[in-house]
Amino acid sequence: MPDIPPVTAKIPAPKTTSTSLPQSTGPSVWRLLLSRPLFWTSSIILLIMLAFAIAPAPFAGLFGNGDPRACDLADSKVESAPGHPFGFDLQGCDIWAGAVYGAQASISVGLLATGIALAIALVMGLLAGMGGGIADWVVSRLTDVFLGFPFLLAAIVVLNMFGTRDVLTVGIVLGVFGWPMMARLMRASVRSVTKADHVLAARTMGLGVGRIVTRYVVPNAVQPVMLMATLTIGGVIVAESTLTYLGIGLSSPAISWGLQIAAGSRVFQTAPHVLVLPSIMLAVTVLAIVALGEELRTVFDPRERR
Repeated sequence: MPDIPPVTAKIPAPKTTSTSLPQSTGPSVWRLLLSRPLFWTSSIILLIMLAFAIAPAPFAGLFGNGDPRACDLADSKVESAPGHPFGFDLQGCDIWAGAVYGAQASISVGLLATGIALAIALVMGLLAGMGGGIADWVVSRLTDVFLGFPFLLAAIVVLNMFGTRDVLTVGIVLGVFGWPMMARLMRASVRSVTKADHVLAARTMGLGVGRIVTRYVVPNAVQPVMLMATLTIGGVIVAESTLTYLGIGLSSPAISWGLQIAAGSRVFQTAPHVLVLPSIMLAVTVLAIVALGEELRTVFDPRERR
């Protein structure tokens, strides 16, 4: 009987796992983001406002002398003049120069407060999500306590304790009371990431907690919190303007949109032009921030693209 050759089965080569970013954060998503007109519109507006905040002098000098403190009572409430198309306020200060310089304080408060709130939220969310047990209970109860105080009411109570309220003071107070929602989101995101296969594999390999947190947990859990922080900047700018309008936020000699809106509202019936420009700048900036945050959330969240 002839020999029957042995049957050899070919074992397919193992599939190589790609180390590139998942599709939700890959190059295709960035291309989708860059193809959206609203993203470019809001980004251009915010870049202009950031330029106003970083270097206001050249832009304020486009009309008039560019000095918001060079005031002349003879020009009080004048609607327009050669070189001053937006007119003057009650003190005879150039409205355009004041609005440009006002971007510096308003945006600085928004960025400072959001940065402080984000830092607190990341720490609290990591402690609650990674620690569990007592740490999770303590952070959750602390979050409930802060959420029990209305945001603006808590800021009003604390800011009333300060005689002089500048950008640093207002930014710190708003940041201290602005972290709870981001902390809750960070906690939920961390707890979801810690159940992922690559985190479980890292623990099985005996990697330290610090390395697991910095290399695997934080990079994958922080994205939704950063998107929320983007929207928070706009809310903080509105909160600062509201507090300043009520006489509890920034105080002179600071220059901000809130102070200009408060001053313009007092003479609105006789000089409505005083209120128009700072109100438009505030509204456009906040709308651009909200639009940018919504565009980022829509593109990077797979559920929004269905």
